[in-house]
Parts: sequence; C-alpha cells; structure tokens
Amino acid sequence: MNSKKWIVAFGMAIISYQTFSQCDDNSNATAIPTSVGIVISTNDPETMWNALRFANFSISKGDTVDIFLLGKGVELENLILTNGDIKEQSESFLNSNGIILGCGTCLQSRNNENPQVCKFSSMSDLYDLVRKHKIVLTF
Repeated sequence: MNSKKWIVAFGMAIISYQTFSQCDDNSNATAIPTSVGIVISTNDPETMWNALRFANFSISKGDTVDIFLLGKGVELENLILTNGDIKEQSESFLNSNGIILGCGTCLQSRNNENPQVCKFSSMSDLYDLVRKHKIVLTF
C-alpha cells in the first residue's frame, strides 16, 4: 500500500513541477526576433494608429514586419492627411524599411490608382504575407 502512495505522490510532484515551471517570470529573457504580418482592414483612426504603433514596436524589438491594407484599410493615405499621429507612425514604419502593401481592388474602388504610402498589391501578395510570417495579426 505504501508503494501506491509513493507512486501517486511522485506523479503529483512531476505534474506540479511541469505546471509551475511554465509560469516562470521571463521578463528579463531576450525575445528571439520573428516575422509579423499585419492586416489592417479598418479606417478607424485609433485602431489604425494602434496597429502602426504595434508594428513600430515590433520592429524596435528586432522583428520583421509587413503590413497589408485591405478594404477600408487602404484609406490610410486619407488618414495621414488629417491625423498627425498616424502620419508620424506610418513614416516611422516606412523609414525602418517596413513594407506596406495595399489591395489593388480596394484602392481602385476608391479611385486611388497611384497610392503614395502603400504598394499596389493583390490577393496573391496577401497570401504570400500570410504564408511568409510566423505571426499574422488583423486589425
């Protein structure tokens, strides 16, 4: 009977160790750079600003970041004209060698045949972005 108690106690100790070892405070650990794809499909200024801020923060941590504008997201150029914070964040991103792609169909439907902030792109480019990056976020 004692051997059964010992086996149960040993099993519980192993489970507890594995569970609590995953809860270590790794705040001092250095993150390994990764690749992040961001898809923005909104023209909401606050959301756009936060997506760009996150992109810039990720770059500052050494990550590779690409942005794809889809739907209302291609209206970034209009937001830059009216919102200095968004302009600042997008310029910072582009100056850090970030890439902003824009859905060609979405740009055409808004009569923007010659975008200045993003590169005229396609669904194939969006597919490539999703396949290329380890992390893909949508805003």
